[in-house]
Amino acid sequence: MGDTTVTTLEGREAAVPQPVADEPGRGPLRRLRTPRRPRLWFEILLIAVSYWTYSLIRNAVPEQRSEALRNADWLWQLEHHLGIAVEESINHTVNSVTWLIVGMNYYYATLHFIVTLGVLVWLYRSHPGRYAATRLVLFATTGVALIGYYLYPLAPPRLMTNTGFIDTVMVHDTWGSMASGDLKNMSNQYAAMPSMHIGWSVWSGLTIFALARLPWVRILGLLYPTTTLIVIVATANHFWLDAVGGLMCLAFGYTVARLWYGALPHALPRRVMASPRTHSQSPTAARGRAGGCPPAAAGVNAEHSPDEPSRPTEDGHPPARPRPTTHA
Repeated sequence: MGDTTVTTLEGREAAVPQPVADEPGRGPLRRLRTPRRPRLWFEILLIAVSYWTYSLIRNAVPEQRSEALRNADWLWQLEHHLGIAVEESINHTVNSVTWLIVGMNYYYATLHFIVTLGVLVWLYRSHPGRYAATRLVLFATTGVALIGYYLYPLAPPRLMTNTGFIDTVMVHDTWGSMASGDLKNMSNQYAAMPSMHIGWSVWSGLTIFALARLPWVRILGLLYPTTTLIVIVATANHFWLDAVGGLMCLAFGYTVARLWYGALPHALPRRVMASPRTHSQSPTAARGRAGGCPPAAAGVNAEHSPDEPSRPTEDGHPPARPRPTTHA
């Protein structure tokens, strides 16, 4: 049905706004793919359960020590062939500066979680429209990494035999890794590929760079994954190619979010629009229900307001009032 119009004495028609019906075809799947304001209790529960599940699955992957060491030897030889096998030199150089390597041990153990959670909180508060899509990138990245842990067990450089790598946590007696020292039994030590320290840090850095307003904050966003790369190599927890694996997982995560939401997270609206009612109300209609003029009166020329006294025409008859007509 078309718009209702009001015909005035001058023969002109004015459109009267009609309630806007819900967009057809908006099924459950489309509603799921529409960004909505996150709920705090749900997000806390989701993150807690997701991390618990991630840790459970990661640590349940069989620690195939012999295969993991063989894979590490093969990867180390590949890096020599590519001319990028400098991890051992970096490990020894940084280890010679005690305060620096101890700081890196604590960096490796803490910022991986603190920065990631901090970025999620910032997104929740300042970018609710982009929160769900950016969180999906993180979840998809982590999920595909679990497949890598299962299919390709890999020992970190510090656990390799017949090499000169230094386990910096053990040597300096610092709490710097759940895969070293007294905490080694709490984590799968042969899940080095891909590196989620790189996957999560690049996710955090790109999110900060894309959405932060202050230039120095954006620069810090780029420096964070760069520093993380140096740390994971200097502490002998990862090879360079582990970082490449982490980037590949992150690319998969962004692809999933792009396909699901139809855009990359930073391209989505910052704020979530309020859900429209089944029948939206025009301002004129709202005033009519509040005791003002009826909706049809909005289209009547002000010169012929019903509240004005009727003035007779030249033949003595009262003037004709406008009548609403509906065009199908």
